[in-house]
Amino acid sequence: MFTFFALVFAAVLLLYVKLRWHYAYWRRRGVAGETPVYFRGNMSGLGKELHWTDINWRIYKKFSGTERYCGYFTFLNKALFVMDLELVRKIMISDFGSFADRGLFHNVRDDPLTGNLLFLDGPEWRWLRQNLTQVFTSGKMKLMFPNMVEVGERLAQACHQQIGEIEAKDLCARFTTDVIGSCAFGLECNSLQDPDSEFRRMGRSVTTEPLHSVLVQAFMFSQPALARMLRMRLFRPEVSAFFLDTVRQTLDYRRRENIHRNDLIQLLMELGEEGAKDALSFEQIAAQALVFFLAGFDTSSTTMSFCLYELALNPDIQDKLRVEILDVLSRNKQKLTYESVQEMPYLEKVVAETLRKYPILPHLLRLSTKEYRVPDSNLTLEPGTKIMIPVHSIHHDPELYPEPERFDPSRFEPEEIRARHPFAYLPFGEGPRNCIGERFGKLQVKVGLVYLLRDFKFSRSKQTQIPLKFSSRTFLISTQEGVNLHMERVAAP
Repeated sequence: MFTFFALVFAAVLLLYVKLRWHYAYWRRRGVAGETPVYFRGNMSGLGKELHWTDINWRIYKKFSGTERYCGYFTFLNKALFVMDLELVRKIMISDFGSFADRGLFHNVRDDPLTGNLLFLDGPEWRWLRQNLTQVFTSGKMKLMFPNMVEVGERLAQACHQQIGEIEAKDLCARFTTDVIGSCAFGLECNSLQDPDSEFRRMGRSVTTEPLHSVLVQAFMFSQPALARMLRMRLFRPEVSAFFLDTVRQTLDYRRRENIHRNDLIQLLMELGEEGAKDALSFEQIAAQALVFFLAGFDTSSTTMSFCLYELALNPDIQDKLRVEILDVLSRNKQKLTYESVQEMPYLEKVVAETLRKYPILPHLLRLSTKEYRVPDSNLTLEPGTKIMIPVHSIHHDPELYPEPERFDPSRFEPEEIRARHPFAYLPFGEGPRNCIGERFGKLQVKVGLVYLLRDFKFSRSKQTQIPLKFSSRTFLISTQEGVNLHMERVAAP
């Protein structure tokens, strides 16, 4: 018995010494940082009362005034938390060759839909990025635009049936689900007519009913190799089955009927054709379709709902934007065209300020792929070191954006933009690994806002949460209780 307890004591002591050495990693390199908690690193409270933005902001406030970067631990995984915008520029653009990977979780063997452009690294990511970029050119956006307008008209019709109290996030998610269904899959999802349509239910399942808690997700993405070894999955089996079946049926139907459409599925079909160089497999096609669906409907609908919330609380901004929308529509015979959207500079500023205040990703991740000497320092990063760029914290730095909690579209006047560091605004990232769907996402947000503000006025209701509180259950920025507003028809002029 004594021998057993002695062995246990020795094992615990060895683990303690190893952890103590591990968590002193940054201190040994002369890098400042918050004292980590064993096993949890700097993430105590995540998933309970705290969101990622809370943890990042705590660290940002503590070190941004005196340090360019600081040490950070997600569980056992070390990361460099970068606050200096010039260093951010180097990581994302100038020295991108040393930080081309994100180091995110993917497990193609057990969860094939994780083999997508967002999660992959290395040659697989490079090949996909090069080939998929062509679907998001301005020319392709123009071809998809009539589909967006058609769904926008249906959005306005649906709103006329539900005047009064609304939950804006759900309304906007039904709109963006139908847009993505049409523009990416060539399918009618009918979410605006049927809030419980299958596509809407599956999208809601991923975003609000994930397979794992935020803590487990954080573990999977901070320790992807270990998570793969444990054969963990990110998506619910029923979600994977639904999207695999949907993509299979769509491909079979188009090939059988010889149908050609200007959408994502068509491009993926061509990349997957037999004889094509490095042709995509069916699972790879489905994985790209899934990530574009999820990224397209959820991030855009969240941005739309946050924008409506701010417009409801700032009626003067809402009125000014509506005047611009009505003026442009009147000059274009009440028709919304791709070109007329570009004639709405105030709409661009309102959307930009929404993304400044509510960037969907609390931070961006990069992974050092080779040894890297941090400029103007004595620090050399080892290969495999994660980099965290705290976007939400940067966007709320009062030195960059005075009164950061105030919603002020004038921050994006040309002279204001020129006066700021170009990397003070990162809702879509920057450089070769920026968001490939930025143009598409912003366009569908603008189309949805035009049709909503053309016919309706939004104001706070008794159920409106002020200020909004972020849900600690998800990595992305979303609200605890939805975005509850009052909607009424705009009085005829």
